[in-house]
Order: sequence, then structure tokens, then C-alpha cells
Amino acid sequence: MSYDEKFETFLDKTFYESLQESEQKSVKLLSTNYRFTFQEFRSFCEYSRDIQMWNETSLLDLCQNWENDFQSQWDIKKRKRELFSNIHNHMGRLKKAENKYSIKAQPKPERTIGKPVFQKSEKKIFGDCPVASPKTVCCNLKTIDAVEGCAFGCSYCTIQSFYGESPIFDADFGNKLKNLNLDPKRNYHIGTGQSSDALVWGNKNGILDDLCQFAVDNKNIILEFKTKSSNISFFKDKKIPKNIFCSWSLNTETMISNEEHYTASLEERFAAARAAANLGIKVAFHFHPMVHYEDSLEDYKNLINRVVENFTPEEVLFVSFGSVTFIKPVMQEIRKRGGESKILQMELVPDPHGKLTYPDEIKLALFHNAYKSFSEWHNKVFFYLCMERSFFWDEVFGEHYLTNDIFEKTMFESMSNKL
Repeated sequence: MSYDEKFETFLDKTFYESLQESEQKSVKLLSTNYRFTFQEFRSFCEYSRDIQMWNETSLLDLCQNWENDFQSQWDIKKRKRELFSNIHNHMGRLKKAENKYSIKAQPKPERTIGKPVFQKSEKKIFGDCPVASPKTVCCNLKTIDAVEGCAFGCSYCTIQSFYGESPIFDADFGNKLKNLNLDPKRNYHIGTGQSSDALVWGNKNGILDDLCQFAVDNKNIILEFKTKSSNISFFKDKKIPKNIFCSWSLNTETMISNEEHYTASLEERFAAARAAANLGIKVAFHFHPMVHYEDSLEDYKNLINRVVENFTPEEVLFVSFGSVTFIKPVMQEIRKRGGESKILQMELVPDPHGKLTYPDEIKLALFHNAYKSFSEWHNKVFFYLCMERSFFWDEVFGEHYLTNDIFEKTMFESMSNKL
């Protein structure tokens, strides 16, 4: 088989087709000259895609500069070794450096939201949090999936990696809720924002009516609506059960404008949370995912100061912190979607689940800074880390729960005392 024939077999297994046409021709020429193996070709295309999304100097331009410096007597194998050594070193430097976001928000990627689909299915709507694990200090959150799919386009989100463009509503959702067989002798903290944003769809298909009735019928649950929207219109004219609360995922202006596409702005989220609290609904805040970039520590500190200034500890059930974390299929989906994004321009190390996240020192800096910024609320609000090892709890809070059951019980009691 000639190299040209072999090259054709590489294409549909790489990001070659995602590159610009002019880049494709140059990549093909470079690959042919150096006789790239499939693994080398795949890596080169993936690196080129990353650099394109990060808005950094083209990898092809860098290769041309490096080639100009090669010694004339080097054979092709040594040239290729030197080329890939330079590529790997360059990518490592980019990932270790602090990301520098443009002050001006990046263009939002194209996003098509299909018409909602209402269909019956055999899928269960109740289960464990998808990241629940005995390998981390875990709150044992239970989840209810009212909708599959999201209207937002956050660059790092797993939801859009697993579901299609059309949100899917379970046509039998109300009946499934009524038929859930919960243990009346135990307590449950249940979240509804795992397979979709909890409030972005409002009361479409009667999902919020059904969930409120579910809360009324089950006094042993605390039901959480987790959101990045500002859509709280449903709550304004309703008598909301006391065991329901709303939580907002908050991030810095830099992250919202560059990576959390089509979500409510920070001002809108603050206004919605404030309006909910004014209605007597308890609120909570998730700082997750926290992202490391130039000036991120100061930005998160300023964001937290705004939370402390605008809410009282009595109105807030808890505050959680968590860092950006990826599984490889999601990373590949991010590259496939494209658009300008620096969310993968980071040094990645495996966590206890085999997922990829920041090195410990970066996570500790983010968590320490955030918790310290909430110093006025220590001992007044429940704080926790999401999906993190006991090591981080000990470093940030000075202690950790010995079992996840103890964590779950303590958190539920803390919330119950404020509801």
C-alpha cells in the first residue's frame, strides 16, 4: 500500500476534516514528507485543532520555523524526532501557562436547539448522581431527570456531549414521579439539574407542577432546582413547598462571557437568586467548575464578595466548590464542536476516577482562595467540595467526613434547620 493510500485511511479517525482547507493541504504534505504513522498524524491533527481553538500561533507555522533550524545533515528520522519533540514541548508550555482570555468576549459558537420532543420511554427518572463515588467525599445526591438536553452551550458541559439538539421530555414524567417508591424511613437530597438545566424550560410539560406536588407528597425529601438561567417566573405566583430550594451555578464574568455560552449573565443570575430569596425560597450557590486562568483568583474573590454583600447566611443553604474535570469522550466532543475556547488549554492529570483535571496545587489555590473569601460565612453556611478527595477537604476545611453517609446526614440536617 502506498503512503497516499495509507493516508486516506487516517482521515475519518482524526480531526483532519475539522481543519481549514488550506491547513489540510499543508498537513498532508508534512505528513507525506515525514511519513507520519497513524498515531503521529492523529496527534498532529488534534494539536492543530486545539491550537486553532485556543487562538494561538498555527502549529504549521511553528513547524516551518523549526524545520528551518534543523541541521542539513540530519536524516528524515532524526528530523521527525526533533519535530515532534518541539511539538510536545510547545504544547506542554501552552498548557502549563496561565490562560489569558481576551477582555472582549469570544464569538458564541453556532447552536441549534431543536423542537422539544415529548415521548414515553422505559427509562428510569430516579437514580444516583452520575459522579457519585466511594473514591471521593460524596454527598450521595439523588437525581431526577425531567428533561434530557440543554438549551445552553457551555464549552465544558457533558450534557451536550451525550444528548442531541432537541430536548426530550418524558411524556409520562408525572406518573413516574407518583410511582417512585421512596423509603419513608430515610431522607433524600434530590437534584433535578443533572441531565438538563432545572429551570430553563420553565413549567413546560408541567414538570415544575409535578415536582412541587412530589415535594408536597414526600416530606422526607429536599428538592433542589439547579440552574444557570434567570427563569423563576413559575415561583412568583405559586405557594412553593418549604422543602424546595433553588441553586445557582456561578462563575466569573470572564468564564461566562467566554465559555458559558447562551446562559443567563451574571447580573441576571444574581437578580433571579435575589428575587427567589425575596419570595422566601432558600437559595444555594455552586462554584463549579472553577477554572484557572490569569487573574482567576482575584476574579473569584470579587465574585464571592458580591454574593456575601447581596445575601445573608440565613438565606443560603450551602455553597459548593469544584474544579473543571473531563472525561476523554467529552474532550473529543469539545474539539469536534470547535469554536474559540481555551477550556482545554490546561495541564491535565488523572483523578481517582480516571477523569482528567488540574494538578493538586492549582485546585488547592482555587479552593483555598474561595473558602477564605467566604470567611464571614464560616460556621453560618454549609460548605463542601464536589467530587474531591479527602486530601482536599483536609487542606481546605481542616477535616473531612469519615463516610459518605455521615456527609449526607450532616448536610441534610444543616439544610433542614434552615428550611
